[in-house]
Amino acid sequence: KERPGQYESHDAFTLPGLCRVVSGINVYDPKFNIAAPGADQSVYFPYTETGKRFTSFHPAIEELLYSKVDNDEHIGYLADRKKPIIFSMARLDTVKNLTGLTEWYGKNKRLRSLVNLVIVGAFFNPSKSKDREEMAEIKKMHALIEKYQLKGQIRWIAAQTDRNRNGELYRCIADTKGAFVQPALYEAFGLTVIEAMNCGLPTFATNQGGPAEIIVDGVSGFHINPTNGDESSNKIADFFEKCKTNPAYWNQVSADGLKRINE
Repeated sequence: KERPGQYESHDAFTLPGLCRVVSGINVYDPKFNIAAPGADQSVYFPYTETGKRFTSFHPAIEELLYSKVDNDEHIGYLADRKKPIIFSMARLDTVKNLTGLTEWYGKNKRLRSLVNLVIVGAFFNPSKSKDREEMAEIKKMHALIEKYQLKGQIRWIAAQTDRNRNGELYRCIADTKGAFVQPALYEAFGLTVIEAMNCGLPTFATNQGGPAEIIVDGVSGFHINPTNGDESSNKIADFFEKCKTNPAYWNQVSADGLKRINE
């Protein structure tokens, strides 16, 4: 299905009224859309819409999240599957800060007692990468899992490319009464934030960039400071403690996130 993207070439530019001016010296310079494409509603829809859900993916997602086997697609395991899951999915590079989120989680005993952590990104063997930064982040992720003894509380899943299965993965995380965390040091737009909120998943997102405009802090989700891990991890823990004593609070934040997306 063809749709406008965040970045388009000069010969496939669909939003001429919404472009940044570029120098006329090189006519092949790319033009960039300011308006991001948003999430495909046929893929990213609320977890409560049970009749539409892609249930054929459920056995594969069950294996993806909970199998105790380490392989090329997942490592680590979740010993207590009754816990909610905090979930993040991004490239494994410095700015996306997935290793930062892993360290926040590792350091915060209260958060670890409340939730499991699932990270989706890259792959596990640094020698497979051609990117020096990604190689360093892969090695760092392995080191953090070892340092904080996270086996049993973390599931690291290799990058996923099936959009339909990813949409259902968000909804399966919502079934656990979990949350999506987008901890980037900076994020221009934050498509995964839109995807998660569309699926009814309460969302914590960086206060640096576009997600801060999408989320009304404390109402339709939460802003987190990517440079203050203690503050951010405690904010996430506070949410889950409140949900434990008042389960309706999770439903309220989920519903308010959907309402915000549909405004």
